[in-house]
Amino acid sequence: MFKYCKKMEYPINIKNKDLKMAKNLLAQYGGPDGEWAAAMRYLNQRFSMPDERGKSLLTDIGTEEMNHVEMIAAMVEQLMQGATKRELDEAGLTANYVQHDHTLFPVDANGVPFTSAYIETTGDYIADLTSDMAAEQRARATYEHLMTLTKDPDVLGPLSFLRQREVVHFIRFKELKEYYEKNMNN
Repeated sequence: MFKYCKKMEYPINIKNKDLKMAKNLLAQYGGPDGEWAAAMRYLNQRFSMPDERGKSLLTDIGTEEMNHVEMIAAMVEQLMQGATKRELDEAGLTANYVQHDHTLFPVDANGVPFTSAYIETTGDYIADLTSDMAAEQRARATYEHLMTLTKDPDVLGPLSFLRQREVVHFIRFKELKEYYEKNMNN
């Protein structure tokens, strides 16, 4: 069961419009290594974990990733606040406007729609945890790339927070994988 807490892990309070950054942030919204994909991946994989320890960890991290989806969505929305059609066009967001106005749709920075193919799962918990570790590293790298594209402290703060959470998730998945390799009969 899920409980919704009406508070984000990190406050999003962006004051300056930056449509190009908003478009770039879509990589972490609907992209293959984004927060949406991570949340769905982990919440799905939890059912193939061999014990409550694994199920609990994947549920916890998957649930946290849903909060990260909300954070990215808030960032994009605030970066686009008050954008005109012309500004959206200049930022390469015309297609989004045509189909969705100023709202979000799960796509990556290139406009490629989210697909369930991003939800990797094999049913082999060691393979899945190895994949999860790699996914966290790819997400960390993406956040680092995004951080090089702005000097706005209102954007850098949440990006830095999210980057650090990717590192923590990588460590937690690594610990669980090592525990299973040591204690489970694979």
